[in-house]
Amino acid sequence: MTVEYSGKGDPARSLALLWRTSERASRKGKPELSVDRIVRAAIDVADAEGLQALSMRRVAEKLGVGTMSLYTYVPGKPELLDVMLDTVYGETAKPDDVPGGWRARLELIARENWALYLRHPWLLQVAVSRPVLGPNVTAKYDYELRAVDGIGLSDLEMDSVITLITGFVHGTARGAVEAAQAESQTGLTDEQWWAAHAPFFHRIADPARFPVAARVGQAAGEELGAAYSAEHAFEFGLRRVLDGIEALVEQRAEG
Repeated sequence: MTVEYSGKGDPARSLALLWRTSERASRKGKPELSVDRIVRAAIDVADAEGLQALSMRRVAEKLGVGTMSLYTYVPGKPELLDVMLDTVYGETAKPDDVPGGWRARLELIARENWALYLRHPWLLQVAVSRPVLGPNVTAKYDYELRAVDGIGLSDLEMDSVITLITGFVHGTARGAVEAAQAESQTGLTDEQWWAAHAPFFHRIADPARFPVAARVGQAAGEELGAAYSAEHAFEFGLRRVLDGIEALVEQRAEG
């Protein structure tokens, strides 16, 4: 899987694009272009064809313009990727009123991030250890922190809780996307793949040699209809993560 890195471009140029501090207007007689239109076309390319297909030339083809015309608005692909990230991070819902307290707020955040990765699988190919400091990323982080503000955690613990939730979602979403890609690339559903390999597995899965694996694997396969279910992993894991955070909150309240 191709991995890109956020923050690879010129920081000053990326920040100017992210906050739209120096956008140029279209030249008269030329197709109407803007940073927003270019970014939307780039997102459409990445959604449909994957991040490996993204290039300034491909975006220009999508818009029906010459490649060089894009450079009037966007310095290059690294800066474009930064703005793409910030743009899609602006899609998550941020309601002020979420009944159910901090636990319900964190659950909503997890589900919004899960849905975001499924809409834009290419996000999983971008390493964001150097975060994009754009308006949408900043607003998203602020909203997520407010979900646990005032419940007795320190500022560091608040940040760590959000990192835990978003990291958990990132991992389970990767499993969901990889499963979907496996089906599309092989032409076989999980059920069809297991059916095709069942005779071989029956020969090597000796219950006498691997008793626990045989028992648990069979039970999980029958229940889930596959060896792995990303949806089950997400639902089960989210409950356990929230339980762990609840234990921390209760510990802080007692201490």
